[in-house]
Amino acid sequence: MDYIYIGEIVNTHGLKGEVRLLSDFEYKKEAFIIGKKIYVGKNKEELVIKTYRVHKEYDMFTFEGFEDINDIIIFKGEKAYMDRADISIDGYFREDVIGLIAYDKETPIGEVTYIMKSKAHDILVITDRDKKHLVPYIPEFIASIDLAHERININVVEGLLNEN
Repeated sequence: MDYIYIGEIVNTHGLKGEVRLLSDFEYKKEAFIIGKKIYVGKNKEELVIKTYRVHKEYDMFTFEGFEDINDIIIFKGEKAYMDRADISIDGYFREDVIGLIAYDKETPIGEVTYIMKSKAHDILVITDRDKKHLVPYIPEFIASIDLAHERININVVEGLLNEN
């Protein structure tokens, strides 16, 4: 299976086995559907979604076979994943750009090693030997993404790349 991170179970809610998932996953409508499977923790324990709702900033779930807080509390603080094959989307996941080689026209800049979160937008961390470049992950700076050729083309402006 090809797991994709969807969030963290931060707490339980009530006494009937509901959990709070803190998630910024961008494809919730395609993924958080009754009957779909979520894999929780290091061992990727399989849970089947019984109910789903949104409450404040949380995604709230109950799972088949878990009817009580005492059954579900073991998952508090655990990371949650889904199988990429279970989510039908057009395009690609944000995480798919990790590992691509970034280019300024035809000049390699480095490899996308991480995506940082910020309040305004995501930031690509591009690593080249001992240098790290921080590039905003927004259309003004991303010219194109070619997953087939493992390439991302960056619109480089003066001062964007770390020259030191």
